[in-house]
Amino acid sequence: MFTGLVESLAEVTSLVPEGPGVRLYVRDALVGGGLKLGDSVAVNGCCLTVIEIAGETFAFQAGSETLSRTNLGELQRGSRVNLERSLQLGDRLGGHLVTGHIDGVGTVDERIDEGDWSTFWFRVPRLLTRQMASKGSVAVDGVSLTLVGVENERFSVALIPHTLAVTTLGGRAVGEQVNIETDLLAKYVERQMGCGR
Repeated sequence: MFTGLVESLAEVTSLVPEGPGVRLYVRDALVGGGLKLGDSVAVNGCCLTVIEIAGETFAFQAGSETLSRTNLGELQRGSRVNLERSLQLGDRLGGHLVTGHIDGVGTVDERIDEGDWSTFWFRVPRLLTRQMASKGSVAVDGVSLTLVGVENERFSVALIPHTLAVTTLGGRAVGEQVNIETDLLAKYVERQMGCGR
C-alpha cells in the first residue's frame, strides 16, 4: 500500500531483457539507501519488488503483463521514474490509499501552462471515469492528485509548481502515456452499486 506522495524522481540506468519481461535497474540515493531485498516500491505508481541491490542502484523484474498494461514498457535508459516506498503502519497518510495496481493507461490530452502552474487533461477509457468524481482522488504515474473536472472519457487535475518539479508529470507532453489508478473506495462503491443488477 502507498500514499501517492512521490519520494524521489529517479533515473533508469538499464533494462535487461529477461524471459518475457525485463530486469529494470534504477539509481537513486534517497530511496536506495533504505531498501531491502523483497521490499515493495511503486515505480510510476506500479508496485514492483526489489530483487537486487548494489549501493544506490537497485533492480526489479517486470513481466510482459506489466510492460503491456503500464507505461513501464516505454522506459529506456535515462528515463525518469517516480518512486515511493510502501507505507508502514503508523505512517502519516498525506495523499490517499494507493495500491500500486494500475487500472489502465491514460494519455495526456491537453496541457495548459499558466506560469509555473499547469492544468492537465488526461484521456482514459470510460470504465475509469465511472470511478471518478470532481474533488475525489486519482493516482497518475503514482502521484496522488485531486480531480478537478471529470468528463465521459477524460479528466483534469491542477498541478502546483512543486509537483511539476519533483515528479515525472512536469516533463509530460500531449500524447504521452501515464499510469492511472482510480480511488480504491470508488471501486468498491461501483462494485456494490452494480451487484443488484
